[in-house]
Amino acid sequence: MPNPTQTAIRLPSTEMPVLRVVPQPSSANVHGDVFGGWIMSHVDIAGSIPASQRANGRVVTVAVNSFEFREPVFIGDLLSFYARIVREGNTSITVIVEVFAQRMGLNEVVVKVTNATLTFVATDANRAPRQLPEAMTAMS
Repeated sequence: MPNPTQTAIRLPSTEMPVLRVVPQPSSANVHGDVFGGWIMSHVDIAGSIPASQRANGRVVTVAVNSFEFREPVFIGDLLSFYARIVREGNTSITVIVEVFAQRMGLNEVVVKVTNATLTFVATDANRAPRQLPEAMTAMS
């Protein structure tokens, strides 16, 4: 249930979510609270999208640097996952994922439910680490 004392927020307008999903009853406990592991798996998927685009290929998750559950997620919430690269190494890419829930009732409420930072490594066909390709620069 939405908390009436929460400050109303909006979804980020400067970027598109990399993933949107609605949790179903099979993703929750008997009280309707969505399992943290279900959320974590979707954060991993969302983080891998910009990482694999930057790596131009396969990436693997090597670390969950931080993960914070800020608010519960309920069956029927519309979750929006926003992911952006914050650091690049020779083979690694660190991504921040923010998750927002739109509580889908008569009065739509948006809450930030999760912050996470994950590190991915680009891998080759043998699953060994490989160098990231040169970064593409914007054309003038």
